[in-house]
Amino acid sequence: MKHNLAQDLEQCALPAALEAMGERWSFLILRGALSGIRHFEEFQSTLGIARNILANRLSRLVENGIMLRQPMQCDRRKVEYRLTEKGQDLAPAMIALRQWGEKWGCAPASCQVLADKRDGQPIRSIAIQAHDGRLLDLTDLVWVCPDEVTPMAEAPAVAA
Repeated sequence: MKHNLAQDLEQCALPAALEAMGERWSFLILRGALSGIRHFEEFQSTLGIARNILANRLSRLVENGIMLRQPMQCDRRKVEYRLTEKGQDLAPAMIALRQWGEKWGCAPASCQVLADKRDGQPIRSIAIQAHDGRLLDLTDLVWVCPDEVTPMAEAPAVAA
């Protein structure tokens, strides 16, 4: 079956994902949230963002289900912002963008390295992998319709 590239691009999730995230400030807020920042004042002082822009971007992230705004248990007058599962799922994309920036000289040399909490070793570069773990490059990729995907053979049951 021949693919209609124009139709495929119209149905691509990337534009909608970018719209949900917004722009630069939303990505920086997400970076802060992934690093453990939870409160408006922390975001504001850490990022140096204007209060009105921060309020707007946080509202947008909440509306798009990326962050959750909830009253704090200890003081119901204060709120904290937490990543939803949808927001946490953005971590690989954020890490890949950061690694790209590090590779292509977009970051200062003294920048911290993201490491495994267990052993302190730097994480591997985000990569495109096949279903079996093989590393792939762009020449290994092809777009297919979901109904054209070859079902994988089921693994035999392991005896206990």
